[in-house]
Amino acid sequence: MIQSADDPLLGDYRQLRDPARRMRVEQDGGFFIAEGITVVRRVLASPLHVRSVLVLEGREHRVADLLRTPPGDPSQEDPPPLHIVSSEVMNALVGFDLHRGVLAAVDRPPWTPLDVLAQHSRRLAVLEGINDHENLGAIARSARALGMDGLVLDPTTADPWYRRSVRVSMGEIVALPMSRCTEWPGPLAALREHGFTVIALTPAADSVAIADVVSAGYERVALMLGAEGPGLGAPALAAADVRARIPIRAEVDSLNVGHAAAIAFAALRLP
Repeated sequence: MIQSADDPLLGDYRQLRDPARRMRVEQDGGFFIAEGITVVRRVLASPLHVRSVLVLEGREHRVADLLRTPPGDPSQEDPPPLHIVSSEVMNALVGFDLHRGVLAAVDRPPWTPLDVLAQHSRRLAVLEGINDHENLGAIARSARALGMDGLVLDPTTADPWYRRSVRVSMGEIVALPMSRCTEWPGPLAALREHGFTVIALTPAADSVAIADVVSAGYERVALMLGAEGPGLGAPALAAADVRARIPIRAEVDSLNVGHAAAIAFAALRLP
């Protein structure tokens, strides 16, 4: 039980009210915050290293089963520290209730090198300029659910470990290997060398229906998605092998990128 929000043991959880500062603190510190019982339980069950768990007094039972070391099993690591706080301390630290009384501080996993990710994948989602954390989380959740093997992020895509992305993904992002590119769009050529067909999702007039892409039966697919509004940039479009679209009513301008991603992932899903 921790009585004060100023306790040094709660350092990872301070200033959660200030998003800009928190992004810097978490990136510089090499960790992220998971919030909500479903997300925290998913993190605790994953191979990621959990630095600590923070719970509201009276809600310890929500994670207690995952914080016990099986008796007589020396192969198991010690469970992470469990910090229990009152509602006053929790409010001082967090200031909102999306966490439902359960949070965790988790070490960020390393990026997967692109060559390694490509060698072990058949379906990849390639993200350019996805700067909305909720869209990024939604894409990750759909990618995990609908058979994509990993994510490739361009240099301008938002931090996938920001807590809103992790929360919207319902924690599924922890199970997706991810590569972060430092230059762009050069890595698309590297994917092509690994046998991927690079498909750009775009409403452009010269694009083909996603169903036609599916019927072509490409063995390995890297599906590119761009930010809402501007979409994919000209260099990325020029580097694609195929331009594909989701047919929609002419009077509707476009789909949310998270929704479009889910439709395309489902269409491209392997049997």
